[in-house]
Amino acid sequence: MYHIDVVTAIIIAINLIISFKGFQDYGFKAKFLFNIAGIQRGEKWRFFTSGFLHADQRHLFFNMITLFFFSPAVVNNLGSIKYLIVYFISLLSANILSYLFHKEEYHYSALGASGAVSGIIYSAILLEPGMRIYFGIPGWVFGIGYLIYSFYGMKKLQDNIGHDAHFGGAVAGILITLLYDLDLIYTNTITVAALSLTIVVLFLLMRFMKN
Repeated sequence: MYHIDVVTAIIIAINLIISFKGFQDYGFKAKFLFNIAGIQRGEKWRFFTSGFLHADQRHLFFNMITLFFFSPAVVNNLGSIKYLIVYFISLLSANILSYLFHKEEYHYSALGASGAVSGIIYSAILLEPGMRIYFGIPGWVFGIGYLIYSFYGMKKLQDNIGHDAHFGGAVAGILITLLYDLDLIYTNTITVAALSLTIVVLFLLMRFMKN
C-alpha cells in the first residue's frame, strides 16, 4: 500500500500552493516561469521557481500523482536528504538543458515540475526495477513511455510545458542514483542499459529534428 512521507508531502504542498497562486495571478506566473529573455536579463531564479508552476490543473495533478507513486522507492532506498538532492538537481539540470536548447529563442517560456519528477521516476526505477504503479503497470514501462510522450510533446504540443526538460531531469536522476549506489550497474544492468539507451536515442532524434 502506498504511503506518503513527510518530505514528499512538503514538496507536493509547495507545488500546489505556488501553482494555484499562478493559476489566479498571471503576473506572478510570468515573473517566475522559465523564460529565455528573463534569464538573459539576469533573472536566474527562473531556473528554480519555474519548477513549482504548472500550465493547468491537469498538468499539476499528473505530475503530483506521479511523484506520489514513485517517491517512496527513492525515499526508502536513499533516505529523505538524498531524495531531495535527486529532486532539486534534476529540476535544475532539466532547465539548464532546456536553456541550452532554446537560448536563441528569446520568447521561449516553459514551466512545470516535470524535470524534477523525471529524475525521481528514473531513480525509483533503477532502485526498484520490479516496481508497479497505476493499476499494475511496470515502472520501467511507464518510464520509457513518459520519455516518448515528452518527445512527442516537445515536437507537437504548444502548451508551455517544458517537455524537452524531461530529458535533463531523467539523465540527472539516473546519474545521481548511480553515484549513490554504483552497484546498480551490476545488479540492474538491463534496466540501466534500457533506460540509458532510450534517453540517448530520443536525445539524438531531438537534436536531428531541431537542426
